[in-house]
Amino acid sequence: MLKIHHPLCWLVFLLGLASAFPAVSADTYEHQLSNGLRIIVREDRRAPTVVHMIWYRVGSMDETNGTTGVAHLLEHMMFKGTPTFGPGEFSRIVTRVGGRDNAFTGKDYTAYFQQIPKQQLDRMMHLEADRMRHLTLDPKEFEQEIKVVMEERRTRTDDRPLALLAEHAFAAAFQAHPYRAPVIGWMNDLENMTVYDARAWYERWYLPGNAYVVVVGDVDHRDVFALAERHYGTLKPRALPDRKPQTEPPQRGLRRLIVKAPAKLHAVLMAYKVPVIRDIENDTDPFALEVLSAIMGGHDTGRLTRGLVRQERLAASASAGYDAISRGPGLFYLRGSPSEGKTRAELEAGFRSEITKIAENGVSEEELAYIRNRLVAAQIYKLDSMFGQAMEIGELEASGLSFRDENRIIEKFKAVTADDVKAVARKYFGDDSLTVAELDPQPLSETTPRKTALP
Repeated sequence: MLKIHHPLCWLVFLLGLASAFPAVSADTYEHQLSNGLRIIVREDRRAPTVVHMIWYRVGSMDETNGTTGVAHLLEHMMFKGTPTFGPGEFSRIVTRVGGRDNAFTGKDYTAYFQQIPKQQLDRMMHLEADRMRHLTLDPKEFEQEIKVVMEERRTRTDDRPLALLAEHAFAAAFQAHPYRAPVIGWMNDLENMTVYDARAWYERWYLPGNAYVVVVGDVDHRDVFALAERHYGTLKPRALPDRKPQTEPPQRGLRRLIVKAPAKLHAVLMAYKVPVIRDIENDTDPFALEVLSAIMGGHDTGRLTRGLVRQERLAASASAGYDAISRGPGLFYLRGSPSEGKTRAELEAGFRSEITKIAENGVSEEELAYIRNRLVAAQIYKLDSMFGQAMEIGELEASGLSFRDENRIIEKFKAVTADDVKAVARKYFGDDSLTVAELDPQPLSETTPRKTALP
């Protein structure tokens, strides 16, 4: 196993990796069925396995008030059977053939996958096409599953202070855009959800023209297209509903909120409104913001850890985050907990100071090269995993970009300059676009589980 300990050694290694692999190179093919379903195939013959994914261009951002969480709930219900295959039979079949399967829901999409021996691709397409059109949605199964989802919300959000803090922060940062609602849904909406809400969602969005299939593995694309025609091609096309523009209005000043929850540590989350990639050729700022996020908090020697945690002893933890690929508006966030004896206000001032340093003094060429090549290497490392490749293709397509943009994204990261990073640090981090959420720890009750005590 290769071990590299010194940052400068990492820099040399990553520079060599980026030059050795200047772009993602793979045989990727696309075909569209007459019903509107697109099939994207990447041939990767390193192992006799295949990843089969189906992505629906619908997520929590497509929900309306009163039914938040229905996208995620339907993801659960998709495993509850059809007239041909009973509840849970889909996953049992996958397990019996030596594969694995699962699903996930995001703000922008819902996706289902199987990773199986290549000989089983025919069967997986049959199963997936069956539940795209013939889902049973039994009321008794629904009543059981909605309880599972509500418990998931309790354990993953309500009982976890940092998750609760983020949920409230995003709800405050977005006034109009549906990104303000959590993917899991608001508890009151879950309590009042019915099987008819799930049925309406399924009928509205689970259509061939609103989906695409991604296949990566030891396959010939022509064979995959033939299988897709056999299984998915029989599904009748239906008109997609109109999607209304959902533009967040300009923020007109600092927003600040206090979240009270049982916890041991204070915490601060600062969320700034920033752009995301819309025009792969002409956008520059989103790539510079990705680099800035990595410089601040993307590794153990990032500026937040080095400055606020180790040197100033101001923070017990500190991180930065940003995602340039998104259907909706973007946020750049800074999050952390103050050290013992330090206040939330002092940590907020520390975050502001770190941004100001870059806005005024920029970053060194060595620091920039190190981070820029980490980002490029991260893109290249995805080639090591068939599942990682399928995820990359799927997420690009879900955001409105194209799988063909993979190489261009790498080139855009390579082109980010120190001036670009300095420019975005100066441009996007004013108070008018900022939401600050503070966690105010409340006493822990004797019945509070130990796992929920820390934020």
